[in-house]
Amino acid sequence: MGEAVSGGIDSLLVANRGEIACRIIRTARAEGVRTIAVYSEADANAPHVRLADEAVQIGPAAAAESYLYIERIIEAARTTRAAAIHPGYGFLSENADFATACAEAGILFVGPPAEAIELMGNKAQAKRRMISAGVPCVPGYEGEDQSDGAFTAAAERIGYPVMVKAAAGGGGRGMRLVNDAADMPETLKQARSEAENAFGSGELILEKAIVEPRHVEFQIFADSHGNVVHLGERDCSVQRRHQKVIEEAPSPAVDADLRDKMGAAAVEAARSIGYVGAGTVEFLLDRGGDFYFLEMNTRLQVEHPVTEMITGLDLVSLQLAVANGAKLPFSQNDVRFAGHAIEARLYAENPAQGFLPATGQIELWLPPDGDGVRVDGGIATGQMVSPFYDPMLAKIIAWGKNRDEARQRLIGALGRTALFGLATNRDFLIAALRRKCFADGEATTAFIAKEFGGGAGMPAATGTESAMAAVLRFLWQRNKALARAGRVSHSLLNWSSGRPVASHFSFRTGANQFELSIRANGDNYIVATGGEEIAVITDKISDGSARLRIGPETFDICYLIEDDRVLVATTSKQLEFVILEAGTGNEDATGSGGRVVAPMHGRMAEIFVTVGEKVAAGDRIAVLEAMKMQHQISAPTSGRIAAVHAQIGSQIGAGDPIIEIEIATDVNEQSRDAATSH
Repeated sequence: MGEAVSGGIDSLLVANRGEIACRIIRTARAEGVRTIAVYSEADANAPHVRLADEAVQIGPAAAAESYLYIERIIEAARTTRAAAIHPGYGFLSENADFATACAEAGILFVGPPAEAIELMGNKAQAKRRMISAGVPCVPGYEGEDQSDGAFTAAAERIGYPVMVKAAAGGGGRGMRLVNDAADMPETLKQARSEAENAFGSGELILEKAIVEPRHVEFQIFADSHGNVVHLGERDCSVQRRHQKVIEEAPSPAVDADLRDKMGAAAVEAARSIGYVGAGTVEFLLDRGGDFYFLEMNTRLQVEHPVTEMITGLDLVSLQLAVANGAKLPFSQNDVRFAGHAIEARLYAENPAQGFLPATGQIELWLPPDGDGVRVDGGIATGQMVSPFYDPMLAKIIAWGKNRDEARQRLIGALGRTALFGLATNRDFLIAALRRKCFADGEATTAFIAKEFGGGAGMPAATGTESAMAAVLRFLWQRNKALARAGRVSHSLLNWSSGRPVASHFSFRTGANQFELSIRANGDNYIVATGGEEIAVITDKISDGSARLRIGPETFDICYLIEDDRVLVATTSKQLEFVILEAGTGNEDATGSGGRVVAPMHGRMAEIFVTVGEKVAAGDRIAVLEAMKMQHQISAPTSGRIAAVHAQIGSQIGAGDPIIEIEIATDVNEQSRDAATSH
């Protein structure tokens, strides 16, 4: 196929952050294009800022005052004399007003016409247009009457279960499943609130819920000369909270005949609206092979690397060329697919706590390498992960000659990935890729719910893993002592004229506590724990990584050691060993009881209780908004509200008190409280 080049674009402002900003900058710079980054106060030291040729600060941390502030981005482009703006994905990428503002400022917008963005950005309008174009659509309601009564009547006509969706956006925001009429009023209220906060519009639509479908999408490309092609499909069925987690190309459920049919529908969807540029037409695919239009994303997708890896194309390069007026350098018949690619999204979240988003400082980031492995990241050691933006940190992608080779390579790559300092879904991704259902290519959108339930707790640490942590801790302490001492011959390290002296450690990890003693002899270490002795041999030790042998097994691990803890990442688990002082037990230090604290940084969206009010355990008492999602906070116990510390609209830090509950003192009082709280 022909090469795509940026043509006359000599300078490009990237109106985004994180991994997608870095990814766009790399391609642009490779083509000789001067790159300009924009950044908020929170991102002053972010990798995308350092990677670009120039950078402009555009406002405070909050996205509404920086990455979503159209006038400031346009002014940054004018100041730096940028010829074009690439919006990436998210933020302003599907904002028709932004595309119009670029045109009015004489700046090339790397994306489709504003009219196409506006049409496809509203699910109701898009669905009506697709129906008229003959594209198969899910039965639903997309009317202008937005009253609760209209939705309830439509749901009765369509038949439960139904899906309530935000008309103005996607990504799972403003999306709720409704199983019966009794839940409709509260569901509509929550969906409108989240949609309004996420997209500035509370407009909703209704669709028949397709039970356990696959989510299959087609990458399309169109130029301004009337040429439209598709670049094959991606399967994005592994999702949680309607957010994609693992994506692959091609789909294991799509054969050549179905690919032709779905691809033709995707091309017609783009052609019918005069589309130009990169876009994605998303479908739901049921077990019978019937497919239904879901939505069209008028931008580059997060998961575009899997398409690049099986087609050999650089989609950002194509975007720049097409935006500059070039014809697509190939036809549909020229598109060829080679091998299989799978992508895993590394999120800042805690799978063991219902995938709750996490914030904090990245203490160590070690991305993997290897044949067929690609990492798209926008993070660095020492960087703060704030509550202001999406929790996705990086994407780990693997290619193989076939699906299983790609899957095994990705498992291996994730096992060589370490991110210390905050919770991530790394271990969950490894576990998901290993599940038989996924390995067999049978995963649907119900995969995570069926396989992992509401969360994904990982197995506890073993004695072997605690022994490895003890050896690493021992070496760390020894090296610190050596640094303070004079020159000591390497041959004397761990040598003793008498019986080897044992060092003692007490570790806590999760709910488990390990008491260990360690004796050194050269590069061999004997660790006693739990009534057994484990011999550990150190083959290789370097900053952040080590190769250890225990019996016939070899362990390649990543690690980080601090004064009070040892962090270890094996090929399947990331563990934190807290170092206990003498006499420290395994007490629960949460001190929760009736004290409700913020699980993460965020903004208090709603508070439903007042001082003196009675609540029952499980009652919804507040809503915290963080990382573009709303999180329900429930009462941990029955009792009476003793204090409300937070205010609606205020920013609150992780661990800050929100509400105090005076705990009910006996069963009868709990029963009375429960009865009066509903």
